[in-house]
Amino acid sequence: MGEPTAGGPQPAPTAGGPEPAPAARVPLRHSLMLRLLGTSVLLTVCAVVATAWLTVATTTRAIEKEQGQSLADDVSVYDEMITYAIDHRDWSAVTPVVDDLASRTGRRIVLLDPVTRDPVAESAPGPALRDARPSAIVDPLDLDPALAASRQRSSIDTRVVGPYQLGDDQRAGIRKTAQDHRGCLVNRAGLTAEIVELPGGRSTVAILDADADADRGRSLVCPEPALLREPFPSEVAPLAELLDRTETCLGPAAASIDLAITPSLEVEVLRTLPGAPTEAAARACVETSLHDQLRAYVAPPVLLFVTDATATDPGLPTADLSTGNLLRIAGVAGLVLLLTVAVTVGVGMRLVRPLRALAEAAREPVDRQRPVPVTTRDEIGSLATAFNDLAHRRDQLERQRRAMVSDVAHELRSPLTNIRAWLEAAQDGLAPADTRTLELLTEEATLLQHVIDDLRDLAAADDGTFSVHPEPTFVGDVLSQVVEANQGTAAAAGITMTGTVHGDPQVVLDAVRLRQLVGNLVGNALRHTPAGGSVTVDGAVRDDWLTIEVADTGIGITADDLPRLFDRFWRADASRSRRTGGSGLGLPIARQLARAHGGDITVASEPGRGTHVTVRLPARSPVSPR
Repeated sequence: MGEPTAGGPQPAPTAGGPEPAPAARVPLRHSLMLRLLGTSVLLTVCAVVATAWLTVATTTRAIEKEQGQSLADDVSVYDEMITYAIDHRDWSAVTPVVDDLASRTGRRIVLLDPVTRDPVAESAPGPALRDARPSAIVDPLDLDPALAASRQRSSIDTRVVGPYQLGDDQRAGIRKTAQDHRGCLVNRAGLTAEIVELPGGRSTVAILDADADADRGRSLVCPEPALLREPFPSEVAPLAELLDRTETCLGPAAASIDLAITPSLEVEVLRTLPGAPTEAAARACVETSLHDQLRAYVAPPVLLFVTDATATDPGLPTADLSTGNLLRIAGVAGLVLLLTVAVTVGVGMRLVRPLRALAEAAREPVDRQRPVPVTTRDEIGSLATAFNDLAHRRDQLERQRRAMVSDVAHELRSPLTNIRAWLEAAQDGLAPADTRTLELLTEEATLLQHVIDDLRDLAAADDGTFSVHPEPTFVGDVLSQVVEANQGTAAAAGITMTGTVHGDPQVVLDAVRLRQLVGNLVGNALRHTPAGGSVTVDGAVRDDWLTIEVADTGIGITADDLPRLFDRFWRADASRSRRTGGSGLGLPIARQLARAHGGDITVASEPGRGTHVTVRLPARSPVSPR
């Protein structure tokens, strides 16, 4: 699209009106290009700042990982080491495991003794780590809460069972008892329960109901079997040892509290005396005692280091933000900003050029407007297409307006000419001013009034002020009135006219408008039906719709003319006048009446075989029928 220039030739004023004043240019502060430029600059600055921040954050994170200060991405290494410590009582065979983890992760893995800082295992040679900060401490009895929260029972890994490990026969027996107890709770007590198997092999039944009567129902209907709450012979000695260790931890205060430790290692406070320690203190002593009891069953703690396999010195960072680096970052950011401004200015000018062409085309006088070329497929091309469509529709409306004015003038000219001719003849004494003359004048005035009434109805429909006044109406009465009113015309033309109504339907609609609608259809059918033919009117309510059918055996309508049937002032036979062919407004008004009631009209016709018109209106029934 070419951009109109300010210095080019200006169109001459037209005779249709004064030349429109040229529109002022858009102020620079409101320019689309300036706003686009500002937005791009803002986005670029934000992108540069975000990139710099991301670079600094990423570099800092890499440095922290090299120094062993973070193990967020190496949880699998920690988990493997914890699993090994649970399954072994020392670290003598850990080297193959460390080597395998190092090959899979690409990291250097080192285990050091926490006291002497001597190497326990090392996946590859590298810088000494005696003074470095460890990534984590591997101890299944003192888990890192940030790395192993999913398996915590306080700070002890739940997989560490030590002397509380049950044999296969014991596992099977207690599971069978738990299944029977769960079946009783579900089937007899009506509770929701599930079996929970602890790492040591002991099974328990957990009730999931939040009902306060759950415990009462369990104790009354399904008492807990002794096997689920009493220790096996192999558990008696470890539980007694744990209880002794707990009493030793409590010291003299142990005499004022009566504790019990279940086979599931839960603490129960049975009785307290004045001066007894708190329940929290008692549980802390139980945990400390369990920690000491299980120490002999797991490997001792070690320090874990996970570093970069290529690092030469874990104490030095591999990247820095010196003054030179900062200047280089600033230079690159400035270059990116400059390129962004240049590209934005170029793109903005290409965007504004077709918009200016559209604005100039819109300012052209109506009679000299031409379609603007569509050169792109983006939003601006879509706007140009919409502009051209709008101009095309406006031209169509203008042609329709001119045609309608011509049709209205034609329809009004004939009766007005006849009235004037008769009046001038009577005034000149050429025609007597008798009753016959008055009847002719009245007839022409009536025709003129009909045209005006039809035009008024169509104008109301176009303005949206076409209204109906629905009320309970017996359809049979309305159709009978229409048939009786047109019987005289039908008899004079030698046409048989009949009307049929199935049942006695009563619906809510405007009776006057319905009579007008059906009357227009019947009148149109009578005008196009030759002598010896017939016109039938049929009405019925089917599937909540009022269906009125007007059928004739007239001349019919060709397939090419059917789409134009509801055009205003259109007649199938152009030679017909208003007296012989109607005004061409009856069917458009009938359709508007049907649509005002929420319905519509359809037409089926064949030349020489007649026309069948169907009106469908919503049948809203009143409260009570007749």
